[in-house]
Amino acid sequence: MKLLLLDIETAPNLAAVWGLYDQNIATNQLIKPGYVLSWAAKWHKDKKIHFRSILDGHKRMIKDIHKLMSESEAICHYNGTKFDIPTLNREFLLLGLKPPAPSAQIDLLKVARGRFKLASNKLDYVSQQLGLGKKLEHKGMDLWLECMAKDKKAWKTMSAYNKQDVRLLERVYDRLLPWIQHHPNLSVFLNAPVCPNCGGKRSVRQGYKITKTCKYQMYQCKDCGTWHRATKTEPLRERRVQA
Repeated sequence: MKLLLLDIETAPNLAAVWGLYDQNIATNQLIKPGYVLSWAAKWHKDKKIHFRSILDGHKRMIKDIHKLMSESEAICHYNGTKFDIPTLNREFLLLGLKPPAPSAQIDLLKVARGRFKLASNKLDYVSQQLGLGKKLEHKGMDLWLECMAKDKKAWKTMSAYNKQDVRLLERVYDRLLPWIQHHPNLSVFLNAPVCPNCGGKRSVRQGYKITKTCKYQMYQCKDCGTWHRATKTEPLRERRVQA
């Protein structure tokens, strides 16, 4: 399965406001809406990290990520369901591009929120709790403003920051893999009886899953730890009811 790990950075909306607190910004106060500043992406288990920014030209930056997304069979992101993917879709729409080829979505923020009770679900916190590293430190909003002004020194930091997020994303994905429910089924992609999450061939029998009408053999992958069940049911033994 071609799995693309993706993270984007965006410019903030610029608006004319009278105050700093509890502001309701009307569209006629909007000076310039936000836009994609840069993106970083890599194929799972590939060392190369692809990176594009507005310094490469806005149209080229957007067309290049559109191409990668169309080549992927699944895309992994962190809060991408609500942010990264809709933001990129907006850019595609404004450029008159057709939708990229459909691909499965793996949002690790949903996994973190749904499977664990962590003090914070931010990528930086989760990756540090798992001992996988941390985000690159920077000076905050000033970095974004300087990049919007095309400051070369700021862009060097932004490039490193964006790429580091993708590295962390991949490490967290690999660690959370056995906990990801509804992961794209690799046994279908590979057309082989393998672990549905990692594609491993070493699974051991571990009891049964019994529903109201069926009985399934359960397996656990010895490589990643994912639990999965046989595709075929086993007959339930009939029990005689004593009169």
